[in-house]
Amino acid sequence: MANLFGGLFNNYSEVSVEELQKQYGMYVLPDETIQMGFKLVRDSFIITNERLILIDHQGVTGKKTRVASINLDAIYDVTMETAGTGFDDSEVTISYISSPYYRSNNAQFATYTFEFGKKFNAQPLYTALLQLARDNHKRLNS
Repeated sequence: MANLFGGLFNNYSEVSVEELQKQYGMYVLPDETIQMGFKLVRDSFIITNERLILIDHQGVTGKKTRVASINLDAIYDVTMETAGTGFDDSEVTISYISSPYYRSNNAQFATYTFEFGKKFNAQPLYTALLQLARDNHKRLNS
């Protein structure tokens, strides 16, 4: 019941790698491995060794599916907001380069926010993404 309410309030919950591989393995490239993933009521996101895979089941039946990817090497900033009192949730927001050429004068940028329930400890995910963003920042500016 708690997972249903978490999903209704747009909160992700962690899912085992085995379950993710079974359900979404067709979206993973042959040289990729799933590191971890999270699920909403119908939507999911998966972190592989190469990218974030965002899975959005659309429509009433959820048969229509939108799959999008964010390359991990495009992430340059991460912020976290911890849960407060009441119905506040934890949020992790990533900023990433959305244009194909990272070192272009006309680079395009985007953000994506993940919301988690108040009982979810977002700190390990934040720290892992922050390490990645820091390494990317150094690489892009060297």
